[in-house]
Amino acid sequence: MSLATERPIVTNLDGPEAQQRGPTTTFTTASTRKTAALVALMFLTATAAFIVADTLITGVLAQPDFLTGTDAQTSALAIGALMLFGQFGVVGIAVLLFPLLKPHGEALALAHVGFRVAELAATLFYLAVPLMAIALGAQTRSGALDAETSTGLAALLQAQLGVATLMIYLVTSAGGMCMAVLLHRSRLIPRPLAVLGLISYPALLAGCALDLFGVVDVTQGIGLVAFIPGGIFELIMPIWLLAKGFTFPHQR
Repeated sequence: MSLATERPIVTNLDGPEAQQRGPTTTFTTASTRKTAALVALMFLTATAAFIVADTLITGVLAQPDFLTGTDAQTSALAIGALMLFGQFGVVGIAVLLFPLLKPHGEALALAHVGFRVAELAATLFYLAVPLMAIALGAQTRSGALDAETSTGLAALLQAQLGVATLMIYLVTSAGGMCMAVLLHRSRLIPRPLAVLGLISYPALLAGCALDLFGVVDVTQGIGLVAFIPGGIFELIMPIWLLAKGFTFPHQR
């Protein structure tokens, strides 16, 4: 690929908007199609990895006396922990999007990167749960931990899992709102899809706020409604990016 296909190019807007905003930096089609595909794959990978990991880990921790569990439970925890490494892609999403979103709001673009880093940090806090459960389970089965201590530690791990999950959802909603606003401004994706993003992440944030006050539990029952708009958005947008890439409505 030649260097020309990777350089940013300057496009001019027509009409009064051009006089107010001046030239706009965008990128060539070859460059942005690659970026769009990578962003889409990272979105799909991170989402799928967390769903699988959360299902496995919460399934084990919901069992009574899970620290004295079977080899199958230990394997489920180990697989869940490995799947969580797919969440490293959330930072990659923000880094790849930054050059495209920066012209439409540098502060929000930087905030998006910061919240994605915070999301990864919350995921690492979550990751500690299955790793500690595996280690403590081995000690419990060997007799190094008595039953009373094991019960207390099991309750502590369950509490940490709940806190870590809520932390992930809170920073995801904050970062997602920054991204959705910038995608709407930039028109890098179709307006209806961008509007869905503007609905999705505030809905998740509202669900998390209600969870904090004990009104609902976002991980079950009616609380799961908070995930519906975001689930649709984070499925449709990657598919759109893989099929169509980003759009630049002002590019001539």
